Amino acid sequence: MADRKKVVLLGATGSIGDSALKVIREHSDSLKLVGVAANGNWEKLAAISKEFECPKACLHSDEAWKKAKDENAFGSACDVLSGVAGLSELAEMNEVDIVLVAVVGTQGLQPALKALKAGKRLAIASKEIMVLAGQFVIEAANENGSQIIPVDSEHNALFQCLEGVKPEHIEKLILTASGGSFRDTPFSEMKNVTLEQALQHPNWNMGPKITIDSATMANKGLEMIEARWLFGVEPSQVDVVIHLQSIVHSMVQCRDGSFLTQMSTPDMTFAIQHALLYPERKQGVTSSLDFSEAMSLDFKPVDLRKYPCLTLARNAMEACGIAPGVYNAANEVAVQAFVEGRISFLEIARVIEKTLESVDNVEPTSLDAVLEYDLLARNLANAFAEGKTA
Repeated sequence: MADRKKVVLLGATGSIGDSALKVIREHSDSLKLVGVAANGNWEKLAAISKEFECPKACLHSDEAWKKAKDENAFGSACDVLSGVAGLSELAEMNEVDIVLVAVVGTQGLQPALKALKAGKRLAIASKEIMVLAGQFVIEAANENGSQIIPVDSEHNALFQCLEGVKPEHIEKLILTASGGSFRDTPFSEMKNVTLEQALQHPNWNMGPKITIDSATMANKGLEMIEARWLFGVEPSQVDVVIHLQSIVHSMVQCRDGSFLTQMSTPDMTFAIQHALLYPERKQGVTSSLDFSEAMSLDFKPVDLRKYPCLTLARNAMEACGIAPGVYNAANEVAVQAFVEGRISFLEIARVIEKTLESVDNVEPTSLDAVLEYDLLARNLANAFAEGKTA
């Protein structure tokens, strides 16, 4: 098994991490996990590290790192790192072939750039990386001959559909959306929806943040921005349609009127396996579609009155500059405020809108500038969520 691809998994204890570990277990003849990271769940990360005999691990939280050290949770065979510096060290290890980034928020940005600059394949599941710094990420990949393969089911579907398609033949990239927890709820009844209701996704089993983002369709807004950078298209060439079954993960509309689609059951292992094993295809770890049984595929346009976050995201994508990063930062703050009961569900979009209106849009000249504006946007969004700013 000398030719196994060596993998680092940043975000090993989350839902993407769980799915990635299923793939790595199933295809241990092709993949070897050599590094894992998490934010603070040191007990679960230690168990993963021991199972896969990882020589290195990292905890982003200093408090969790100290606790794990005190408990000797990882044993003597594993070097346990901490913070963003630790994540970056994992990402650029000489022996690593693939770095899968599935950490939440901006934590994965610097490690992702380190991986690209070191010539690794970047399997990217964190939307924030491309939204905040798409220009810098693409430049790093091009300059170092590194490959980016998206892990989000929608972008991975587009990656698969676009193989062999010339850029000038693309009419539109169409991201499919489930519509989230309130897709069947009339707009007139959404004023008093609860957190518990928002967390009831009809098709996917995901973490709280992405489930709420699905309910507002802020996630689809982030995905539009990400697609623009990943595939080098104009903002006008990215669109969204609601697809109730989450079986068609995205579509490419060609200039001749043809549509190319990628289909699978709604399970993240399909996209993750494709990204890790590409260009090889092996038996999947989850049951595939069965066309011996009746199946329906339903599509409908997005009601933008019901999903204002999508309009805000399109405006940010078209404005470019720091606007997409401001959108992302404000959304993260607003979602947390909703989770904590400080604002209502419908106020999530309002916090994002106020924050975008309050920041002058400029073109960032460095990654430091991107992070400075990210912090500014978070501070403003928090103020709006607290009602401290008119």
